Amino acid sequence: MITLNDSLVWLIEDHGNENEIYQVDFKGNLVRELKVKNAHNEDWEDLTKDLNKNIFIGDFGNNDNKRKDLTIYKIPNPEITKDKKTEAEKIKFSYPNQKEFPPSAAEMNFDAEAFFHHNDALYIISKNRTKPFTGVASIYKVPATPGEYKAEFIGEFITCKQEGECRVTAADISPDGSTIALLGYGKLWLFSAFEWDDFSKGKMKTIDLGISTQLESVSFLDNATLLLSDEVRDDTGGNLYTIKISK
Repeated sequence: MITLNDSLVWLIEDHGNENEIYQVDFKGNLVRELKVKNAHNEDWEDLTKDLNKNIFIGDFGNNDNKRKDLTIYKIPNPEITKDKKTEAEKIKFSYPNQKEFPPSAAEMNFDAEAFFHHNDALYIISKNRTKPFTGVASIYKVPATPGEYKAEFIGEFITCKQEGECRVTAADISPDGSTIALLGYGKLWLFSAFEWDDFSKGKMKTIDLGISTQLESVSFLDNATLLLSDEVRDDTGGNLYTIKISK
């Protein structure tokens, strides 16, 4: 989920759905659909944007840790045109430390659902699926320009040790670049007072959100306000939340 203005958000659907992005208002009403013509939705997981409001679509969902076609699609700012279709540029990448597809259960940390843009680079945070669960989230960096790359391993940190809550499912960076927000199922991790590239060496604040739905999207509305959304599952989810934060 991303915001390009203060009253509408852009969303995606994940594995098996259409290669489209959707614009909705804060009440959940569909405003617009935009088809990405030369893209395939193998498992779209997150959206981010650059300073020119180009949108990046992270097709890097990798539950089984065996994909060799990880792709990020870059599309031009959709709010400067009324077209119903757009063309994407492709950023293809692989993880430098993955040797087996899939790896052993203890090494299953090559899924991802979260990334953000900063200084012409994309920072990808892994979703840990290790058995036993370690709580380790890895940070990778790829250029935000079309091409094929071996991602750069930046660092890693431990979110927490409860498997159900401690996997990273979305990310965003504040407009002023001073705060990074990572989301989990019921938890929020805020990083501040960091230096690039390894933001995990900064101050980490953990917030218990008090809900345990399938939270999978986070976006800064401004430097002190976050939007969160959850997926529909059974009789829960499908909501948009706002939360005020402090560092």
